Amino acid sequence: MANAHQHHTGTRKHRWQHIRASIRDTIILLREFRSALLWFSAAILGGGVVFYYLSNLLNEPVGSLVESIYTVLTITFLQPPNRDFPHHIVLQLFHFFMPVVGIVMLAQGLADFGSLLFNRRARSKEWEMAVASTLSKHVILVGLGHLGYRVALKLHEMGEQIAAIEFNADTDTLSVVRDLGIPVIHEDATRPSTLDAANIKDARTIILASQNDAMNLQIALKARSINPGIKVVIRIFDEDFAHALQDQFGFIALSATEMAAPVFAAAAAGVDVTNPISIEGQLLSLARLIVSENAPFENKTVGYVEDNYHLNVVLIRYDHHSEMHPTDSSIIHAGYTLAVLGGPEELNRLMHDNE
Repeated sequence: MANAHQHHTGTRKHRWQHIRASIRDTIILLREFRSALLWFSAAILGGGVVFYYLSNLLNEPVGSLVESIYTVLTITFLQPPNRDFPHHIVLQLFHFFMPVVGIVMLAQGLADFGSLLFNRRARSKEWEMAVASTLSKHVILVGLGHLGYRVALKLHEMGEQIAAIEFNADTDTLSVVRDLGIPVIHEDATRPSTLDAANIKDARTIILASQNDAMNLQIALKARSINPGIKVVIRIFDEDFAHALQDQFGFIALSATEMAAPVFAAAAAGVDVTNPISIEGQLLSLARLIVSENAPFENKTVGYVEDNYHLNVVLIRYDHHSEMHPTDSSIIHAGYTLAVLGGPEELNRLMHDNE
């Protein structure tokens, strides 16, 4: 029942997000075509004024200036006006000249507008940006290589809102990620305009998952300059460099091991987690989290957590008191801080249930 409710809530949220993106994209389209619309409006108004004064000058007066503008508008769309066909050749020319103006100045513009409005994928870049602009407190993922793709899947599985940036349009994972409803912006993330397109000002976390340490650092620093409060999770191959980044900038710098995708996702979601270490082929990380009121393991024992999540609780902290290696019968309450040791998948599941 809970899963069904979460699925329904997620579907409704996604639908509302799609509506907001459609509205924003339509506004962007209108802005793109505002020049054509302004010129067309000027032609109709100007033609109406000229027609009004010429009709009075040539003794075939129109009732009012408003009626004259309406007459010009109707003949522009080849519709018969609510008056007799004029006798003077100058006024007759309006009936032939204005439809040409309408076709040249508006018809093509409206055709393009309609085509792009109902076929938004033809404007993939603009549409993805429109979707990203509707996100708030979301995660920006830079790089959809093997690690980035796995991180995207994990974050989506956790119900996180994500905007991805990938410069290589030929990446095989692009279409898969887009099919999940994740906007993917095909741009260079080192440009501030690209980060703005992913709505970085409202983002909670940015994950740098490319294979280029220097580029990851460059993007991280630009992200912090735009959004000083953003959490930065960065992929770094050099462990010494990673520690330096954590000490100097407060970045969460993690190793690029292939199996670390759940750890990256957990770090992005707010769990303090260490780089995984390999013990006889098994990857283990130490993570710290604060137990939420809605956690299924609230008011349960340490033994319950260890048995159900297949990890070890190494510390409980509450009321400024730390309990190392707590017993299986120790009760876990909301607000307690836990330090747990486990594999990336197990930590990810514990963190997901703690949301």
